[in-house]
Amino acid sequence: MPFQIIRNDITKMKVDAIVNAACPTLLGAECRTLHGCQTGDAKITKGYHLPCRWVIHTVGPVWHGGSHGERELLASCYRKSLALAVEYRLESIAFPLISSGAYGYPKEEALEVAVDTIRAFLKEHNLDVYLVIFQKSDYQLSKGLVEDISAFLKEAWKEKGDPHA
Repeated sequence: MPFQIIRNDITKMKVDAIVNAACPTLLGAECRTLHGCQTGDAKITKGYHLPCRWVIHTVGPVWHGGSHGERELLASCYRKSLALAVEYRLESIAFPLISSGAYGYPKEEALEVAVDTIRAFLKEHNLDVYLVIFQKSDYQLSKGLVEDISAFLKEAWKEKGDPHA
């Protein structure tokens, strides 16, 4: 299945890349060579001791009530991370729910942005995408969207002629 919402620890995911919801300074040895990262952008480093080959660092927006371009910046985090996955010819990627923790983005809205952006991407690209929810309360919010995602994927697979759709 190309898109799944799962409950797990993202650092345990066995995928080609995991996405790190980072701060703009991108601290860490290899990250220092990247010279930071702007909100809505993404940069890639090796995975080192993680089970993934790559880590994509993206800086999500801080929530300021929703009228300061937060939705577009958050969508950009997902789009630019997915673009890096395509550029590096990755087959699988795992995202956290970007900006929904310390940056205060409302979880339900952050989830909608993630799902909408990933869905749009999967219309044009073939990649296994996981949205990894760490807290049980976040996962419970997503159950209504899981049905929508499943219906979307079945329709997309039918359009591409998948016999298993």
